[in-house]
Amino acid sequence: MARHLRSLYRRRKSRIRRRMGIISLLAIITVAIGLRYGRHLFGRNEDQAAAASVNVNSEDQINASAAAARKRALESKLSKIIPEPTSEPSPKVAEITDEAMALVNVKPAGIIEARDRLNETLSMPMNNVQRAVINKKLSELADRWLFGRDVFRQDRLCSHYKVKRGDSLSAVGRQYKVPWEILAEVNKISRPELLKAGETIKVIHGPFHIRVHRSTFTMDVYLQHTFIRSFVVGVGRPGRETPTGLWRVKPGGKLTSPTWTGPDTHKIYEAGDPDYPLGSRWIGLEGIGGEAKGRRGFAIHGTKKPEEIGATGSRGCIRLYNGDAILVFNLLTPGLSRVEVVE
Repeated sequence: MARHLRSLYRRRKSRIRRRMGIISLLAIITVAIGLRYGRHLFGRNEDQAAAASVNVNSEDQINASAAAARKRALESKLSKIIPEPTSEPSPKVAEITDEAMALVNVKPAGIIEARDRLNETLSMPMNNVQRAVINKKLSELADRWLFGRDVFRQDRLCSHYKVKRGDSLSAVGRQYKVPWEILAEVNKISRPELLKAGETIKVIHGPFHIRVHRSTFTMDVYLQHTFIRSFVVGVGRPGRETPTGLWRVKPGGKLTSPTWTGPDTHKIYEAGDPDYPLGSRWIGLEGIGGEAKGRRGFAIHGTKKPEEIGATGSRGCIRLYNGDAILVFNLLTPGLSRVEVVE
């Protein structure tokens, strides 16, 4: 039986390898075209769709030519996420990628081995297009092993937990260094207060961390050291650049649509105000290293203006589409999650 399975594996691997060259090329083209026309690497929420199509209502009072110019400017900024390749693709990385994706199709637990192999390649030399394709594959795998309810054998990042009497979802989250919101999401728990002793839930072994690349307007999210996905962001404008260095999510700094006072105008904004600038979530940061050390008043937050994403327009904060801000909010743990900002 074992000999038969090995033979089956070799035959499947051979067939898959022959197809992977074409598939990888198509993936590269798909990613590049998608990004050039306003998509970020891993999906498109309602705010992004609005930015790409530049739907202008009567209140905006913007004519068609101005709307077209705004759309072209946004597409130009987003296209920087995958610049033109500056080097030839790495044959070694291509080989590992082929082998990793073959594992996903051969055995159920192969998804974890594939994830780990692909993640290891991120420390290897490769060109920009190759890196973007690997990030996309890792994000697709994360939809299965992280954001789904299944727990795969040999996965060190997710496991099952049997609820004990007196447990709360927030207490379980603290034990595993993740917010309770992400546990509720992956377990489809709509009312955390009804968590029952004796039931088994999926837990995630945190914490999550972030790396922001100012030059490409991207935010990479990691669970411990494993890449999860990327988002397009807005960063500080010239003279108000988002400081590079190491930050930490501030204890007590995660807020939902807080009241905010404009530092220049001193105007007080409430969440319901039409010109409220913070969007759906606020994640306060405190600087702990590099240029960021000792800096306060900076945050990751949403925005009601999708044109601010992929741009240098803030006073130094990191801006996300509102849907992305909610997901990132649900992943980061105050006091534990780090945010590294690099050029």
